[in-house]
Amino acid sequence: MLEQKITFDKFIRWTTITLITVAVFAVTNYLSSVLLPFFIAWLFAYLMYPMVKFIQYRMHVKVRALAILIAMAVVLGVVGLMIYFIIPPMIEQFQKLYGILMHWLHQTTHTNDLTTLVKNWIEENQEQVEKFFKSNDFKDAIRTSMPKVFAVIGQTANIVLSIVASCITLLYMFFILLDYEYLTSNWIKIFPKKNRPFWHELAGDVERELNNYIRGQCLVALCMGVMFCIGFSIMDFPMAIGLGILIGVMDLVPYLHTFAIIPTAFLAMLKAADTGQNFWVVFGLAVGLFCVVQIITDMIVTPKIMGKAMGLNPAILLLSLSVWGALLGFIGLIIALPLTTLIIAYWQRYVTKEHEKSEELGVRNC
Repeated sequence: MLEQKITFDKFIRWTTITLITVAVFAVTNYLSSVLLPFFIAWLFAYLMYPMVKFIQYRMHVKVRALAILIAMAVVLGVVGLMIYFIIPPMIEQFQKLYGILMHWLHQTTHTNDLTTLVKNWIEENQEQVEKFFKSNDFKDAIRTSMPKVFAVIGQTANIVLSIVASCITLLYMFFILLDYEYLTSNWIKIFPKKNRPFWHELAGDVERELNNYIRGQCLVALCMGVMFCIGFSIMDFPMAIGLGILIGVMDLVPYLHTFAIIPTAFLAMLKAADTGQNFWVVFGLAVGLFCVVQIITDMIVTPKIMGKAMGLNPAILLLSLSVWGALLGFIGLIIALPLTTLIIAYWQRYVTKEHEKSEELGVRNC
C-alpha cells in the first residue's frame, strides 16, 4: 500500500480551501438577511422550472415571460385552493368551539347575558377595583406595557418589510426562470478550466439524485394526503379535507406529519363536545388512522415510489436540516438537501468509489 506524502504544496492547497470554505460560511451567515430572498427565489425557480418548460414547449407558449406568469398563476391558484380548504373550515370550527364554550358558560352561570355577569362582579368588587387602579402596581403595569406597544409597532414594520421582501423574492424568481438554462449551464465557468470536469460530473450526480428524491417525496406526500383526506372524511372528522391537505404538505419533510397529531387532538375534542361521543374513542380512531396510513406508506407507497431514488434516510435528512439550520439559519434549511446530496455524491464518487463500481457492474451486465 503506497503512502501518500503530505507535501508543502498539498498543505497550502488544503489550507486555502479550508479558509475559503470558512470565509464563505461566515459571509453567508453575515449576509443571511440579504441573501435569504435570493435563495428562496432560487428554490422556487428550481421547483417551478419543469412547469414553465411544460407550458412553453408542450403548450406552445413561445414567450418565456408569459409562460412564467402562467406558471405563477397556476401555483397561486393551487395555494389559494389549499387555503380555501383549510382556513374557512378552521374558522367554522372555532365558531363551533365558541358556541360550545358559551353554552357551557351559560349552563354553569345560569344566565344568558355575559355582560350582566361581568357587571355584577364589578359592582360586588368595586372597592378592590378602585384600589388596584390607584395602586403602584397599576402604574408599574402601564410602564412595562408601553415598551410592548412599541414592540407591536416594530412587528408591524417587520410585516411591511416582509411584504417588500416577498415582492423582491418574486422578482428574483421571475428573472432566474427567464434565464434558467443560461444560469444553470454557465455557473461552472467560475472554476478554472482544469477543474470544470470534476464539478460538472459532481453537479450531474447531485442534480439527478436531487430530482429523484424531490419528485419521489412529493408523490409520497400526495398519496399520504389523499389517504388522510379519505380516512377523515369516512370518520366524519371535523376539517377532514383541510387536515388531510395539511398532513400531506407536512410530509414533504419525512415524518414531520406526526406533529399534526396536536391539531388532530383539538379537533377530536371538538367533535366529542359537539356530538357527545367519548373523546378517547374519537381520538383513538384518529390515531388508528395515523398508524394505518403510516404502515401503508412505509410498506407499499415509499418502496414503490422511492425505490429508484437515492433514498436518503429520514434520520440523515433531519440531521442535515438541523446541522445546516444551526450553521446558516433559515438559509441552511433551504440549502440543506442540496449540500447533503453534494457531500454524499462526492463521497461515493471520489472516496469510496461506489459510483465507478456501479458503472463497471452495469457494463458487465450489459
